[in-house]
Amino acid sequence: MQAIGVRKTALRAGKPLRVIVADDHACIRLGVANLLHATAQAVVVGEASNTLALATQLDMTACDIVISDLCMPGLDGEYGSLTLLRRLAKTRGAPAIVVLSMVSTPRVLTGLVHHGLNVIVDKRDVAHDLLLAVAAARARTPFISGHARETLARAGAACAPCAGVPSAREWEVFQLYAQGMSVCQIAHRFQRSGKTISAQKRSTMRKLGLVTERDLSDFATQVGLA
Repeated sequence: MQAIGVRKTALRAGKPLRVIVADDHACIRLGVANLLHATAQAVVVGEASNTLALATQLDMTACDIVISDLCMPGLDGEYGSLTLLRRLAKTRGAPAIVVLSMVSTPRVLTGLVHHGLNVIVDKRDVAHDLLLAVAAARARTPFISGHARETLARAGAACAPCAGVPSAREWEVFQLYAQGMSVCQIAHRFQRSGKTISAQKRSTMRKLGLVTERDLSDFATQVGLA
């Protein structure tokens, strides 16, 4: 009970925070909104189920903090909402960001921190750590929730950040492959050579820090592709 009290008091400073919640699963948005509502220290002023909706909300609605999934459907087909969140993190005066994710790939998590997305909550930790993360985001201080912190600790300090963000076509190829299509089938679909499709798949894996087919399978499961 004491720990719950600590989490609730973590937001008690000043006027209620205005929050936009973005996730492509309605149950996650509802759970986050209920947690925030229970504190009476934050108000959800907007919701989004994809990256375009999030961008629209940001244009139309003033807010203090964005709580966003990392892997919602992206703009123009690119990898999730990562591009938009990275751009937001680098914009002076923009809302603070809390990243929600099920990703447990060390290089992806390291890459998030490297690009200024340093408040990260693994979705398994939402009930325990979300309010602490929101308080950290408001204070513009880093916060990594328990499961994500364990992933980074296992990887060690020498873990390099991911190499970049897959292009729209690379991500499309990756999604089809993760969903069970062969390189030959994807090549036929896009009227490209198998060599080109293989190169795009390898490029995506390199950018995401995935080395083996098992890594690819695990990542696809984590982000809901498989």
